[in-house]
Amino acid sequence: MKVLVLFYSVNGHVYRLAQAIADGARDVAGADVVIKRVPETTPFAATEAQKAFADVPVALIEDLAAPDAIIFGTPTRFGNMAGQMQQFLDATGGLWAQGTLIGKIGSVFTSSATQHGGQESTILSFHTTLLHHGMVIVGLPYTFQGQTRLDEVTGGSPYGASTIAGSKGERMPSDNELAGARFQGRHVARIAKKLSA
Repeated sequence: MKVLVLFYSVNGHVYRLAQAIADGARDVAGADVVIKRVPETTPFAATEAQKAFADVPVALIEDLAAPDAIIFGTPTRFGNMAGQMQQFLDATGGLWAQGTLIGKIGSVFTSSATQHGGQESTILSFHTTLLHHGMVIVGLPYTFQGQTRLDEVTGGSPYGASTIAGSKGERMPSDNELAGARFQGRHVARIAKKLSA
């Protein structure tokens, strides 16, 4: 059973969640988990954070064909996915025409600068693309009780794991947010295993 964690990150927040998602998925027996990133499309010098994950392979469109589950990670851009992720997905028309992703698990995680910076709308609007591809959407159920905490500011919703990065990217994912990401990875992998049996 194959799981692809596909992300875009600028300051490392989404990458850190991607690592936790992958760790959780690897907890499921038989899960073959790969992390890849979408191509950079913006002409700017790589951030220090991006240099830290420069060795992560860049995904090709055809990489989406083999996995039983794809867990997508993107920063929030005005309540939507980042343009880099959108451009990558916009190139999947051939997969759509062939029905390649129908029945595969699709799941999403994100980050935003502020607590109310569009995390939920980003994940929900991302789901539209997955539904057009015929994917089976899996979120982060309330069995992960960390999303109901009131003792700290935290990301995470039933739609998926998330983190609050801060207006200057100064806040890295908290232990609770990373726990939510690991839970989501395990949850997706378990469901994918059942569907691929």
